[in-house]
Amino acid sequence: MAGGESQTPVSLSDRELQIIDLVAAGLTNQEIAGKLEISKRTVDNHISNILTKTQTENRVALVRWALQWGKVCLNDVNCCLLPNQNE
Repeated sequence: MAGGESQTPVSLSDRELQIIDLVAAGLTNQEIAGKLEISKRTVDNHISNILTKTQTENRVALVRWALQWGKVCLNDVNCCLLPNQNE
């Protein structure tokens, strides 16, 4: 897969999934920090950890990964209901 995107499922926290959703919506780290009422440095750390876990190199590759694995829904793309991973 192009961009070094992971071929295997990755375990992400609810906060990490929330941040991926905001990255996919086009928010900057500063905007994400404001929306979540956390520091920008915390967002920076979360994104760094997410990029490492997903084996992606940048925000674009991360959004591509998130679409591939059904972690985000963008403009009615990839918006089908996914089975609950805990079931």
